[in-house]
Amino acid sequence: MKELEKLNHSIIEFYDKLSSWEQSVVKDKHLSLAQTHTIEVLGSHGAMRMTELASRLGITTGTLTVQIDKLVNAEFIQRRPHHSDRRSILVDLTDEGQKLYHEHDDLHLSLTQDITANLDENECAILLKCLSKMNTQF
Repeated sequence: MKELEKLNHSIIEFYDKLSSWEQSVVKDKHLSLAQTHTIEVLGSHGAMRMTELASRLGITTGTLTVQIDKLVNAEFIQRRPHHSDRRSILVDLTDEGQKLYHEHDDLHLSLTQDITANLDENECAILLKCLSKMNTQF
């Protein structure tokens, strides 16, 4: 098997395992994976317009509106007017949303510690460099 094919299979296997882990974590919170990703983006980047958030998530604003409505009803997200553009609405995490974001982020950090436990400092640095370069391709 060629090296590129091996790499391809390894990436797919890692993605599948990470997705399974993510699904198992979010099911306890009674949230969909898409709703959890919405909370992650807002927790990482702060309040933003719906169009920007939809773009970051790679979904339409119509799809996002449905998610946001559910998250507003669950009191994880709030809508508020934009301070300088009266036509725009910002979405942001509530205190409960921030709490959920930090809990989930801590789980990600723990997973990262677990899956890199057998890597030395140099290997971790190389992995970070490779992932950073790969992320620019999306």
